[in-house]
Amino acid sequence: MRYRGTTDYNHRQPPRIGVLVTNLGTPDAPEKGALRRYLREFLSDPRVVEVPRLIWFVILHGIILNVRPARSAAAYRSVWTPEGSPLLLHTQAQAGALQARLTARHGESVQVEYAMRYGSHSIPEQLQSLLARGVQHLLVLPLYPQYSGPTTGSTFDAVAADFRRRRWLPELRFVAQYHDHPAYIEALAASVRSHWQQHGRADKLLMSFHGEPQRYLEQGDPYHCQCHKTSRLLAEALGLVSEDYLTCFQSRFGREPWLTPYTDDTLQGLPAAGVRSVQMICPGFSADCLETIEEIGVENRDYFLEAGGERYEYIPCLNSDPGHIDALTTIIEQQIDGWLPLTFDPDATQSRAQALGASR
Repeated sequence: MRYRGTTDYNHRQPPRIGVLVTNLGTPDAPEKGALRRYLREFLSDPRVVEVPRLIWFVILHGIILNVRPARSAAAYRSVWTPEGSPLLLHTQAQAGALQARLTARHGESVQVEYAMRYGSHSIPEQLQSLLARGVQHLLVLPLYPQYSGPTTGSTFDAVAADFRRRRWLPELRFVAQYHDHPAYIEALAASVRSHWQQHGRADKLLMSFHGEPQRYLEQGDPYHCQCHKTSRLLAEALGLVSEDYLTCFQSRFGREPWLTPYTDDTLQGLPAAGVRSVQMICPGFSADCLETIEEIGVENRDYFLEAGGERYEYIPCLNSDPGHIDALTTIIEQQIDGWLPLTFDPDATQSRAQALGASR
């Protein structure tokens, strides 16, 4: 195996701290070909689909990639903006806001970059960007508050796979979850309070998280438990009692049982139970995307209203809201504590290196 080295290292380059924030990814365009490429990469990840590889290869290439891209392209077109994918735009804005906040506090010592697990702006590409800027201490922050193997675990796999090919590795810290961090809970609570101030309260607050197969929970994935803890802490911060809110799970795929209760089934059943108004929030998503804008904002709204509901409101994700940036900054600064301040004398470092034979 050949390892990727640093042949042009400059001893005057100051060491820096890198912060890599990551999200799932997005197709390059709301078109069938782009969706096929994206879905092939995404659904080929064994963390995402835990099915024997040979069986899944036949299903994926024989059925799914011949059917789903066109359907998914239509859904993506409904949320696509003139500037591009909502998830990409929000993630870019988050990284930019974090860089501005950290630069104001720590100067150029901290460099922020964003990456997507699948598709463009890949983790290897963005890691190289950070390391080329002199990053010797790296914090990876997947923007998944609740740990899940298919999301957070897969992100670690991608980072580790890249590092396996590198000669010089930075010090590494990895945020596996922040589902119960007080700053994150307060940011969520503040967004709900702000919505209430503008629109009033509904009969129930539904907290909808992305689903995953039930067997992942049974095999030890903590995601289900962490989602419920987030819901409980958010409810406590808002002063809600158990009758005021529900936790449910969306976006199931395939025929096997997924985490319940399902969001769509729940919404279809609430009007018959006397619930006429609901407000939806998705505390497992750090940025609005197809699953929140179209699935929660449109599709599930139709389910509720068609079943007899009268008022349905979606509370947007935290995105680059200042309260969210405050929370993420707090998490980052807690993680990089001990790495700061970075001290460096470029003249002394270069002279010592050249005395030992270095060219620069």
